[in-house]
Amino acid sequence: MLLMSKKEEWFGNIRGDILAGMVVALALIPEAIAFSIIAGVDPKVGLYASFCIAVVIAFIGGRAGMISAATGAMALLMVTLVKDHGLQYLLAATILTGVLQIIAGYLKLGSLMSFVSRTVIIGFVNALAILIFMAQLPELTNVTWHVYALTTAGLAIIYLFPYVPKIGTLIPSPLVTIIVLTAVVLVMGIDVRTVGDMGQLPDTLPIFLWPDVPLNFETLAIIFPYSAALAAVGLLESLMTATIVDDMTDTDSDKNREAKGQGVANIASGCIGGMAGCAMIGQSVINIKSGGRGRLSTLVAGLLLLIMVVFMSDWIKVIPMAALVAVMIMVSIGTFNWESIGGLRTLPLSTNIVMLSTVIVVVWTHNLALGVFTGVLLASLFFANKISHFMYWDTSYDEESDTRSYKFTGQIFFNSADRLANAFDYKEEVKNVIIDVSHAHFWDITAVYALDKSVIKLRKMGKKVEVIGKNEASKTIIDRFGMHDKPEEIEKVMGGH
Repeated sequence: MLLMSKKEEWFGNIRGDILAGMVVALALIPEAIAFSIIAGVDPKVGLYASFCIAVVIAFIGGRAGMISAATGAMALLMVTLVKDHGLQYLLAATILTGVLQIIAGYLKLGSLMSFVSRTVIIGFVNALAILIFMAQLPELTNVTWHVYALTTAGLAIIYLFPYVPKIGTLIPSPLVTIIVLTAVVLVMGIDVRTVGDMGQLPDTLPIFLWPDVPLNFETLAIIFPYSAALAAVGLLESLMTATIVDDMTDTDSDKNREAKGQGVANIASGCIGGMAGCAMIGQSVINIKSGGRGRLSTLVAGLLLLIMVVFMSDWIKVIPMAALVAVMIMVSIGTFNWESIGGLRTLPLSTNIVMLSTVIVVVWTHNLALGVFTGVLLASLFFANKISHFMYWDTSYDEESDTRSYKFTGQIFFNSADRLANAFDYKEEVKNVIIDVSHAHFWDITAVYALDKSVIKLRKMGKKVEVIGKNEASKTIIDRFGMHDKPEEIEKVMGGH
């Protein structure tokens, strides 16, 4: 069974995976160079990283068909480290990033994705789609009309080529776009910006390169803050991308295995002179939309990237940036969740606020982790507020025994605890009070404290109080942290010694 599963992951879609891998490899080149420039390092640092991470993750990642390489989100976190301490410290930080991600995988932190609501994921996706589009704008400003014409032609090929009989579904349209536009530029001699203008491509294969830094506590103090941030952002983006690819392919992925895989890939990258990276939503979408599904597509993308930049650089240099811009605009359009715009009119206000807040924070700060944290925090607050309204109570009075009964139903926690404490009429002249919580659930210490406060206040008023109906979970937390049934604690509170 395991062998069949592995065979399907690697060889279940050979033609589609190879063709999709070619498209991804071509699209990775300018991005890897651009991210290297952002980080302030030589283009080969990003290119070697993209090759290494893609190849390693193809074998040990937890999500088949997902593309991992050097990314802009990670590059932004490296700027200060490179500026202040240089490339060698970046390589050391990359290795430490990998170690932290492996630890996170073994601690099963991938399971935390269950706390990220679908609304936050939609906001994250929309923000990334906007960022991908914005990243293309420098290539479309202060340029000649030829660039606009080529980009428009590229988009036309991307969207219309699939309708061509027979071959339309055999060859990925982004690959056709890159080949056709490159041929047009070469034949017609059009002077436009090309991949070669992005930076110098490496002409040698990467070699093992242990970072040339002192192995002491001072080095650790310098790189640890950067590594911790890189590990967190890398895992967050990778796990979010895995969730999105899960949805696109209607398959599952192993998030904790993915965390470990990202860690091993970053350690390998740091050891061959590459920067830290993570999963790329844009390239993953290109891969899926180009027909890639298995691990072979990721492996092909990584290997072809290295082969092309080292051995075919003369051909790669002449690819017009307009062709790659057209591909990335297609990715941006395909990534954006257009249904969420219609949802603004029909979905609850709280849901829209969470989604829009995630989008605004990510786009404004370019910090994916901050945007997702904002979304998760708001979603949690709205959920807590909503669930607190499901706590209500009923009261009855038995004249014969002079007993007032309070029957609580629902969830009692920090946001509904005050409502429990305010439910009682402390000044009512009754002998007995029964608090029935058989249909209520106590979740936290704040809820226990509210019950304690209420019981003790009622007893101070001379009433005999009994709490009945605690379920097993509520009984555990109340018995452990409550004090209204502990005589020695009550004595202290009531004024005893």
